[in-house]
This record gives sequence, structure tokens and C-alpha cells, in this order.
Amino acid sequence: MIPTPTFSASRLDESPPDEPARNGAPAFSPLYQQIKALILRSLRAGEWQPGEAIPSELEFAARFRVSQGPVRKAIDELAAENLLLRRQGKGTFVATHAERQVQYRFLRLIPNDGDPNSEVPAQRKIIDCRRLRSSAETARALELRTGDAVLQVRRVLSFDGQATILEDLWLPGGPFKGLTAERLSADQGPMYALFEAEFGVRMVRAEEKIRAVLPDATQSALLHVDPGTPLLSVERIAFTYDNHAIELRRGLYRTDHHYYRNVLS
Repeated sequence: MIPTPTFSASRLDESPPDEPARNGAPAFSPLYQQIKALILRSLRAGEWQPGEAIPSELEFAARFRVSQGPVRKAIDELAAENLLLRRQGKGTFVATHAERQVQYRFLRLIPNDGDPNSEVPAQRKIIDCRRLRSSAETARALELRTGDAVLQVRRVLSFDGQATILEDLWLPGGPFKGLTAERLSADQGPMYALFEAEFGVRMVRAEEKIRAVLPDATQSALLHVDPGTPLLSVERIAFTYDNHAIELRRGLYRTDHHYYRNVLS
């Protein structure tokens, strides 16, 4: 359980002593942001598991000794960030990658004639899964030391039988001990849901870099394209609740029948 801070309703622009530094909220931040930071701290600590209901707004208001309004605003922001999920008449729950609303949030490829808001079912084929020592580049991306153990996974995602995405993933070896190619191949659900359910690792945000590239001979063969075919290269670093990098992923995307869609706000 997190310690319960005391807030003064008449001093909404002031933070509890030393609380901002511990919770990531800036000094003199709005009250709802302080509450949001405290809820995030509980999520990081695992006080509520993915799929589990969190306390009601009234319970949080009593816990933090504030009115219900800033609690609602804090929860609204966490829901907008896909960290929480509101269910009409049932309450608010910790979002999980097993939820239909969340599981495809990091997959941005849409068929040319498809509904941008529809799910994108994919067939998955694991090409390789092995443990090795991290290179300097991988270690830097995952906040490891060069030579630390990492798990490298290569897979192909196909849509309607057409190989469309070739992905290479690097994961820190420690949190994913026991993950094998057989286990990945046996699971047909979203990979992040597997990470969450079996390894206690939840990806909550990601940063991407995108560029056009030409594939090498091996990549061309796996995607069934000519070596001179331009592909979309998407490099992603995914982060957990505590803003810790937990996955480096490089994907090569065919865009002859799909396009990459992002929403900016």
C-alpha cells in the first residue's frame, strides 16, 4: 500500500512535502496530477494486477483526503493513456493487453481497404529465438551493460496468408527467463499479453523511429519481395510503468497492400 498523503482543498497548487520528487509530479503541480502520480506508483508496485478493479473514485477521494473531481480527472487521463479501462456500470480496471481495446494499440498497419478502427488479425511464425550477449547498441537501448544476456526473437506476421511484417526483438534476459521459441509458437494471442501474464512485464508506452529502407537477401526471402523493394523500417523501444526500457523491436513492413496509420493529438 502507498502512504496516504494529506492534501488541502484550499491549496490545490501546492504539493505535499517531498511528494513530487518521489512520484514524478513536478513541484506545485495541479492536484489531479499529484493524484495521478500516486496511482501510477501503485500500478508500478503491483497493488492491482492487470484486469483487476481499482478502488472507486469515492474510495480514492477518502484515501487521499480530496474531493472526487480531481480523482476523476486523474483517472480519466490514465484511461486515455490506456493504463486503465472504464467499464460502464462495473467500475475501472487495470488495462491488460488481453483486452480487445488494448491488444492492438501498438500495431499500426491497416489494410488499404480496411476499417482504421478494426482489429488486424495476424498469423505469426517464429523464425528464431535465442539467448546471446548484448551488443553495445542493444545494451544502450535497453539500459543494460554491453555483454549482458538478452533474448533475440525473429518472427514473421502475415495477413490473409501474405508475409507482411518481419520483426526482430531484443529483450533483457533476466525478466524473460524461460521464454522459448516453443512457448512463443504455442501462444496465438498478442505477444505483449503473454509477457504480461507469464512474466509480469507490461508495456505501457513506446517510442518509434520510422524510415524507408531496402531489405537484404535474407529479409527479402522471408517477406517474399525483391531485394530492391522499399520497406518501412519501424524501430520501437517499449517501456514499463517505471519508464524502464524493456524491449527493442525492429520491424520491416511491406506497404504494397497496407499503410502505417498514426493518430496525433
